[in-house]
Amino acid sequence: MACAQVSARRVDEDAFMKRLIFVVEDEIEVCELAQWCLEEAGYAVRTFSTSNVIQDAEDNHPSLMLITMMMPDGNGLDLCRQIRENRALARTPIVFLIPESAEEHRALALESGADDCIVKPFSPRELVARVQAVLRRFGPANGRSRTETADLVIDSLAMKVSVRGSEVPTTSLEFRLIEYLARHRGQVFTRDLLLDAVWGDMQFVTPRSVDACIRRIREKIEPDRTSPTYLKTIRGVGYRLDAVAAWQLTPNDGCTCLACTTPLGASRLASSERRRRPSP
Repeated sequence: MACAQVSARRVDEDAFMKRLIFVVEDEIEVCELAQWCLEEAGYAVRTFSTSNVIQDAEDNHPSLMLITMMMPDGNGLDLCRQIRENRALARTPIVFLIPESAEEHRALALESGADDCIVKPFSPRELVARVQAVLRRFGPANGRSRTETADLVIDSLAMKVSVRGSEVPTTSLEFRLIEYLARHRGQVFTRDLLLDAVWGDMQFVTPRSVDACIRRIREKIEPDRTSPTYLKTIRGVGYRLDAVAAWQLTPNDGCTCLACTTPLGASRLASSERRRRPSP
């Protein structure tokens, strides 16, 4: 069955209690394999061979979106950014299907807002395992809200971080690093990758700048800074955040300004300020 034909099928009423996953993939074989794997695992699936899925996502609120890197009518990276900038969809988990395991592809996907990556071709077991792992990070535990059970609660609009219920002061750089790591919990990042993703084109920074920022963050969030349990060093590689994070939603109903309709507005503002900074 062609991918476009599959996408036209609505989720039936018997599946409404299942978690819905969108698969955005133009390769028919990959699309059908992903659908089969996920449906066998108990998920409801809708597939798309086009990147024009924003309206469908707003109408159906998928629990997760599986997106390919390149599409005939668009770029998966651009689609990911559109989702992250959409107030109704910004918190939707995104997993990228990438053509190879090159660090460049992974870096581009993660920098655009993805939560994980799967290399094609993939095994059914890996696909389901990674989807389940991402959903566990975003799903409620024992019927309690995410903000009640999370180690960190992040308010992107206000650029605030709370640790175990208490707000901690952070600089804008520390906040951006915490939020970036939190969006990719459990993944290891090299210093160079963090510099590219968080520091961007700031002048006079080195890998040691990452170490210094990590040290300051640990002083603020760790229960015992001498034995970190939230933000860990992976010797010889980089850093990994293991703390469970949740995002504080602060809707301003009725307001359509850029600040209220762009959840990542604060981060974008900080990035634009860096770009405006004159070179020495």
